[in-house]
Amino acid sequence: MKKKYILSIDQGTTSTRAILIDEKGENCFKAQREVDCLFPQPGWVEENPDKIWISVIDVINELMVVSSCTMDDIAAIGITDQRETTVVWDRATGRAVYNAIVWQSKQTQYLCEEREQYKELIQSKTGLRMNPYFSASKIRFILDHIENGQERAERGELMFGTIDSWLIYKMTYGKSHCTDVSNASRTMLYNIFDMKWDQELLDIWNIPMSMLPEVKENSADYGEARFFPGKVHITGVAGDQQAALFGQCCFNKGESKNTYGTGCFMLMNIGNKPIISKQGLLTTVAWKLKGETTYALEGSVFMGGAIVQWLRDQMELIKDSKDSEHEAKKVSDTAGVYVVPAFVGLGTPYWDDDARGAVFGLTRGANWHHFVRAALFSIAYQSKDVIEAMKKDGDLELKSLKVDGGASANKLLMQFQSDILQCEVHIPACVETTALGAGYFAGLGVGFWKNKDEIQQCHNVDKVFTPTMSKEEVDKLYKGWLEAVKATRVYKPGI
Repeated sequence: MKKKYILSIDQGTTSTRAILIDEKGENCFKAQREVDCLFPQPGWVEENPDKIWISVIDVINELMVVSSCTMDDIAAIGITDQRETTVVWDRATGRAVYNAIVWQSKQTQYLCEEREQYKELIQSKTGLRMNPYFSASKIRFILDHIENGQERAERGELMFGTIDSWLIYKMTYGKSHCTDVSNASRTMLYNIFDMKWDQELLDIWNIPMSMLPEVKENSADYGEARFFPGKVHITGVAGDQQAALFGQCCFNKGESKNTYGTGCFMLMNIGNKPIISKQGLLTTVAWKLKGETTYALEGSVFMGGAIVQWLRDQMELIKDSKDSEHEAKKVSDTAGVYVVPAFVGLGTPYWDDDARGAVFGLTRGANWHHFVRAALFSIAYQSKDVIEAMKKDGDLELKSLKVDGGASANKLLMQFQSDILQCEVHIPACVETTALGAGYFAGLGVGFWKNKDEIQQCHNVDKVFTPTMSKEEVDKLYKGWLEAVKATRVYKPGI
């Protein structure tokens, strides 16, 4: 009997989702759990690896209940994850030896500064910039902060993985220690030209090769998910942004998407030859299928949808994330207010780790509705920064942008994004494109879909936003944003 669904797990920074995808590419059932972030010190972001794993168990169990399915109905499992977030665990016990250090965390900045002389070498091999964002410095930090960390690693007692590797290890009862090419390419230890772990990079960070997972293509057998009944195999894995690029069917060179999650990530398919950016963009592996590697240029914004969570949790200006649109629409503009959400530094194209959040343009006439609107619009401004860099790097003429992620449901934000970019913004019928991409990879791995052409037929656009502002209005607003960012970078508190 033909299996009904692909089970796709999307383990993000602030929540874990699981969805069931049918052969038409439709999201039939969904379950979600929030995941707590820990903030031990200013600029540090960590998570409990066991609670991440428990959240995955929870959403899968809920999904089986609400769908009245069993694992016998599942053709394969796909996993997508928050990429650079780092877990180190004991090979003998399978228990994490330290909290997961989240991609956003700046606690390893000093380790990057100590290796500043290697930044050009690292970029030439990995396509990445020397930055605490990536996994290498996080591994080094953990080894330095647990008892006999280096000695244990050299004896082969410790294992490293990004969240996908951690979940695969748990699901397979320790039988599989592996990752995919897209996650590997975000560690700052993987040579994207040779497509293998690089000993010279490992030596820079003094990390033993024995810690690292096996690297596989995106559609491959990652092992049987023995933790669950049904003998279902994990056959698709990808980092969240690459999964979203695939889920948006950006299969051709020049096609691009923007995901509005905790951060904001724009990727452009650049084909089978990597380009080293001169504009602060990252070069990354998009995917590898049947021996052929596809690459992407990426712009990374650290504070995307997280700015809405901050408005809700820290500032207590809204009770629910969806209220941000309602409150922002109570005013017709921002009253000249700009919010630069550099809470954990600035990403593309600035890469300024020392910058901190700031607000500009406050007057007696500004109220909290203006503030909420300005905070929302900061997401769109940061995305424009990335697009401008891509235009310079890739000779790109942006005619339309495919978008997804939680904040893409905010119509006010999407309209402003269309205005500020002066292009169409396309929202897919299924906004869970990250989970969808992982599901597509898994489906290809077991013949649930035969090829990318079949997947393309599943892709539908739900809504298109078109620009309503004049170029003169856009130029004036964007100039104000650039001035605010410039002022933010000048002020370095505590330095």
